Amino acid sequence: MSAEIWDRGLQSERTRLAWVRTAVALATGGLGATGLAARAGLPLPAVAGFALAALCGAVLLIRTGTRFRAVQRALHAGTPLDNGPDALLAWLGTLAVVAGALVFVVFVR
Repeated sequence: MSAEIWDRGLQSERTRLAWVRTAVALATGGLGATGLAARAGLPLPAVAGFALAALCGAVLLIRTGTRFRAVQRALHAGTPLDNGPDALLAWLGTLAVVAGALVFVVFVR
């Protein structure tokens, strides 16, 4: 009796939803922070950092369909998945938020 402990379709769907949450958080948070930083007259590095985070989030959101199909193929074929470009975008967006927040903290004192 061969009992599988996982459903081949649900892992990729959960992964896709996690990437969508990450992308939406970066895109909307970045856009909101960009607007606030620009209206507050913060230096260009803060505005640019938040805008970069929004851009990274938007690109990740656009790539979710492609990533979902790649995850499906890798799961069904039993091959490893290269998630380097998407992980790099997520990290770049996160670091951009941190950089923008640091500039915000230094200049708003």
